[in-house]
Amino acid sequence: MSTPTADSAAHAPTHRFGADLLRIATAGSVDDGKSTLVGRLLYDTKSVLADQIDAVTKASVDRGMDTPDLSLLVDGLRAEREQGITIDVAYRYFATPERSFVLADTPGHVQYTRNTVSGASTAQLVILLVDARNGVVAQTRRHAAVMALLGVPRLVLAVNKIDLVDDAESVFKQVSAEFGEITRSLGYSDDQVLEIPVSALRGDNIARRSEDTPYYDGPTLIEHLETVPNQPDRRPVGLRFPVQYVIRPRTPDYPDYRGYAGQVAAGSVSVGDEIVVLPSGQRTRIAKIDTPDGELPTAHAGRSVTLLLADDVDVSRGDLIAATADSPEPSQQFTATVCWLGDKPLRPGARLLLKHGTKTTPVIIGDLQTLFDEQDLALIDAPETVELNQIGRISLTTAEPVAADDYQVNRETGSFLLIDPAGGNTLGAGLIGDALENLDLSSVALV
Repeated sequence: MSTPTADSAAHAPTHRFGADLLRIATAGSVDDGKSTLVGRLLYDTKSVLADQIDAVTKASVDRGMDTPDLSLLVDGLRAEREQGITIDVAYRYFATPERSFVLADTPGHVQYTRNTVSGASTAQLVILLVDARNGVVAQTRRHAAVMALLGVPRLVLAVNKIDLVDDAESVFKQVSAEFGEITRSLGYSDDQVLEIPVSALRGDNIARRSEDTPYYDGPTLIEHLETVPNQPDRRPVGLRFPVQYVIRPRTPDYPDYRGYAGQVAAGSVSVGDEIVVLPSGQRTRIAKIDTPDGELPTAHAGRSVTLLLADDVDVSRGDLIAATADSPEPSQQFTATVCWLGDKPLRPGARLLLKHGTKTTPVIIGDLQTLFDEQDLALIDAPETVELNQIGRISLTTAEPVAADDYQVNRETGSFLLIDPAGGNTLGAGLIGDALENLDLSSVALV
């Protein structure tokens, strides 16, 4: 058993956040050990300081525990500590010599669906935990369905507390087989899913291979996280560049400078590429790619740059610069899946604001077509409302054309927010397209 001590952690965290960044999230039922797993990841990657371990050790002793409770490295809210649960999304950062990570630790309770959606919406991999003593439970099925709906590219099933069951090999094989059937029915291939027997408390198969699991010959969790392909989308697309700001210095040194600043949301852009400005449809070429550190010949997704165009075309904040070969068709009418975050229910005819990329436009909600019943994992036709934490398929009409991709094609340009025009607070998070309608729940339904 690997037990943390202050002496062994008396070094500075070795964060090395570079280009190879993997976004991951955790999910699971209450008491499956998510917080302990995250604490173990932080500890085993040397991402905690000695004083943090000292504080956790003291808190653990006060609780009458013999060893430090690594879950306390994650559950920082007082309410969470008092209840012994995680009720909010906690973002953690750690790194290994091979890769950097941003981890969203999401809550396990059913009523915190919006937090799970928030944490997993940008994840390239999600770690689902199950207690080996309980196996695949209803909440496991719910989380797997939500991950499929969000288009998360890869899943890891961490069969936790494997050291607490008799005949661990047969338990692991049974749980893995059941989970494999679920994920295949949801559209995942076998190479997108990995099952690992772990003990977050002991550190088995987290950073070091456990001698107590000879039946498992796969990678440890950290080995898998270091080597899994970093592919944010299932179907790569060409350039997607939402224009955030138009730069016109108008100084003697730059009398004719006109640049378009933003972040490459998808694909890449190179000097000389032919592009189209949406929604206007004007075409031109990239003349120059500027950065504070100088010019670049090419910029890839995630890079913030300023683009200069070969022709004088009309471009404003909120426009999308896209590759001509596969540019999205601007539209004012969409079908979308929405996770509702507002306290008041969503009803047909609601007038809100839609924020897509850097563009914000008024929107009217049309029909409420389908409701995702997360409790029973079923679809309900024509609901009257979509309530807080519920997920529904709706139609909507925007005041201005929006150049958006289907969410299943590209998550960055296929997602949007619904905003209260009066208060400015976020009311919903949406996925453009038929993701909910295409979700096959026949083999995971609870009824």
